[in-house]
Amino acid sequence: MGSNTIPSPQYLTGDSGAINEFLDKFDVFLLDCDGVLWSGDRLFDGIVETLEMLRSKGKRIVFVTNNSTKARPGYLEKLKAMGIPSDVDEIFASAYSSAIYISRIMKLPAPKNKVFVIGESGIEAELRSEGVPFIGGTDPALRRDMTPEDFDKMADGSLLDPDVGIVLAGLDFHINYLKLSLAFQYLKRGAKFLATNLDSMLPMDGTFFPGAGSISIPLVNMTGQTPLTLGKPSQAMMDAIEGKFQLDRARTCMIGDRLDTDMKFGIEGKLGGTLLVLTGVHSKKHWEAEGAVAVPAYYADKLSDLRAATS
Repeated sequence: MGSNTIPSPQYLTGDSGAINEFLDKFDVFLLDCDGVLWSGDRLFDGIVETLEMLRSKGKRIVFVTNNSTKARPGYLEKLKAMGIPSDVDEIFASAYSSAIYISRIMKLPAPKNKVFVIGESGIEAELRSEGVPFIGGTDPALRRDMTPEDFDKMADGSLLDPDVGIVLAGLDFHINYLKLSLAFQYLKRGAKFLATNLDSMLPMDGTFFPGAGSISIPLVNMTGQTPLTLGKPSQAMMDAIEGKFQLDRARTCMIGDRLDTDMKFGIEGKLGGTLLVLTGVHSKKHWEAEGAVAVPAYYADKLSDLRAATS
């Protein structure tokens, strides 16, 4: 590596002096959830106490997640069930980010402002809360095999809603050929292509499953278009967070477990710092590799290592 390369990340685990210095630099911590606070439904040890310590030092916590399957109230329930006190305003999820972007920034004129959703109820709830009309999503009528009649009716357009102006793709546990075909027809007819996030994988129960980004790949492949993404590392999401919380980016730190979403999000957003915890997707070998997508400013074995701070 040349002399002008990015400095190596500072290792915080077990170094209370470095941890104190780290905490003093920031007022706001943007926290990823999966792989940082928990894996699947298993909360990592010491997380509740770590968050309490941060709050007791007057730090603001914002939970920033690319998970699009839950709306904010559903996410709040998950936090509470895990024993993490929070309120809905501390949660910034990609479904909410998408709904805000569609309603407040895109502002497509009615009636061509309807959204065809590939995804779960979280997206639907957030679109509803912003007054955005939509079809698809969890509609049971789309959970079936394609029929010869579907092919004919898509070809002549009679199966399509003429008011659809946006296709929004998130994580869909019931993805099928019918939904992909409908989404493709809308995109081919000029609908705007959005994705809640492009995470390739979903960490759960100590292993990995297909993420939301893997759901939209067939559409990318068919159309040659890359969707505008409303999750990390998209700066559209950072702008929305900054607008909502009025934070000072220089005094804000992003904490996550992935280089390509969390660290890139913080670095491109020109935040004061980034901290990678080694309880999720990426580790030292990933940021030391040639052409690494991002290098964190700090790293620690786990979030609860921050408890070594002295009060």
